Amino acid sequence: MRAQQTISIAGENALIVYFGDKPSAAISTEIATTVKKLRTYLGATLIDLVPSYASLLVIFDPLTTDHHSVRIAIKTAIKDLNQNTTAQQTSSASRVTLPVYYSSESGPDLQRIANTAGLSIAEVIAIHQQTEYRVYAIGFAPGFAYLGQVDPRIATPRLATPRQQVPRGAVAIADRQTAVYPAQSPGGWNLIGLCPQLMFDPKASPSMPVAVGDLVRFEAIDKTTFENFGGVL
Repeated sequence: MRAQQTISIAGENALIVYFGDKPSAAISTEIATTVKKLRTYLGATLIDLVPSYASLLVIFDPLTTDHHSVRIAIKTAIKDLNQNTTAQQTSSASRVTLPVYYSSESGPDLQRIANTAGLSIAEVIAIHQQTEYRVYAIGFAPGFAYLGQVDPRIATPRLATPRQQVPRGAVAIADRQTAVYPAQSPGGWNLIGLCPQLMFDPKASPSMPVAVGDLVRFEAIDKTTFENFGGVL
C-alpha cells in the first residue's frame, strides 16, 4: 500500500510533496512518474522540479499561476499515479549502463574495501557490477546521481577525512550508496574505479545521461577501452 502523499508550502512560489518517510524503490518510481506528469500539466508555468529521496520540490512562476492551481495539478498527477500499478511505472524507467575501469590504479580504495570485506578485488568488482541501482536523487553537483542500494558485503562508510581532490569520473561507494563524480571536486567517498562517461554536459540535450527513477548498471572495461572512450588517468 502506498503512503499518503502530503503537500506543503515551501516558499512564495514553491510547494513540496512528501511521498513517504523513508526512501524506497517504489517511492523513487512514484516521484519520477509525477515529475513527468507535472511537466505536462504545468507547462510554461513551471520553473523547476527538484526530486529527492522521498520528496519533490515544485517551483513555479508566481506571475502566471499560484499555490492553489499548482496544488490542484499535483493532486491530479498523484490521482493518476495511484491509478497505475508500480509494475507499469517501473517498465517506463530508462536503463543505463555505465562503463568502469576498475583497478587499484583507478580506484585507490578498492584494495582496502576488499580487505575489510574479506574478499578479493575481483569479487568486489563482480558484486558492484551485479546490482541494478536506482537513481534516488541528483545533487551535491550537477550530474552527481545518488544510486542505491549497494550490496551490504561491500558497503563502506565515508572517509573520516575527505580528499581535497577527487577526479572527474571517479566511481565511489559511501555506505549503501554508489555514484560517479561528474567533475573534479573534494569528496569523502571510497574510490573503486573511473568512468569515462560524462555525467554532466551543459552543451548536450539531455545534459545528464541519467534522471531520478532510472536504473543503472556498471560494466567493467579494461584500461585500453577506458582510454579509447576518452578517459584520463
